[in-house]
Amino acid sequence: MRTAFYISDGTAITSEVFGHALLSLFPMEFEHQTIAFVETLKKAKETKEIINKVAKSSGQPPLVFHTFVNHEIREIIDSCDGVIYNFLEQFIAPIEQQLGIKAKPKAHRTHSIHENTYDYRIDAVNYALANDDGSNIANYEHADVILVGVSRSGKTPTSLYLALQYGIKAANYPFIDDDMDDMKLPKFLIPHKKKLFGLTIDPQRLMDIRDGRMANSKYSSARQCRMEIKSVENLYKKEKIPFLNTTKFSVEEITAKILSVTGLHRHKY
Repeated sequence: MRTAFYISDGTAITSEVFGHALLSLFPMEFEHQTIAFVETLKKAKETKEIINKVAKSSGQPPLVFHTFVNHEIREIIDSCDGVIYNFLEQFIAPIEQQLGIKAKPKAHRTHSIHENTYDYRIDAVNYALANDDGSNIANYEHADVILVGVSRSGKTPTSLYLALQYGIKAANYPFIDDDMDDMKLPKFLIPHKKKLFGLTIDPQRLMDIRDGRMANSKYSSARQCRMEIKSVENLYKKEKIPFLNTTKFSVEEITAKILSVTGLHRHKY
């Protein structure tokens, strides 16, 4: 199996994002290795040795995606036995020409704490945790978005991802079995109707997830799952609440679609 390294003098998140995006286009499996905070010549040499050992043992040069701004460290990594893909080098010159100014590379700048974005994200994470699963319905006036849906449809991970990645305060409220007898918006959600976003899921997938949590129960039965999904989807349509079927999407894709529909402001950079 071919190995792909994602390396940086910072978090290596940029290398991972670009590298994974590119490799996802190719129908084959890769062994992924991330090495972050390669900030010294000593660490660079150690990293080079790791890459060289993999190249020797596998008989194939690893793919090395990196975003180094330090020239000396970059030279060490570039001299390894891997195939180098330097994202910054590919784009800096054309952008310099377009903007008419020289770039001033600085380690950690892409993930620096500035313009209060870090504070937004920390506050949003705290909010998501405090308002998970309908635990604090009196605090919805401070929400940027309120995710609703049946249990195990993806509300909690999506709320936390919105908070951690984008600084968006996301509460979530579950429609439970008792709600299904007379399915309508709870009174406390009506004043916040414009903030609501519904999640749904294919009944079979919901049954599989619930069966892993509470096997052979009414909660995980096919009949119960079908009934709950039908009820909430009818509610979404009746109340004109935007909603998304999460079955075939990752949490990253779910949040991207929510942001696209709602137009919520991102606090990422």
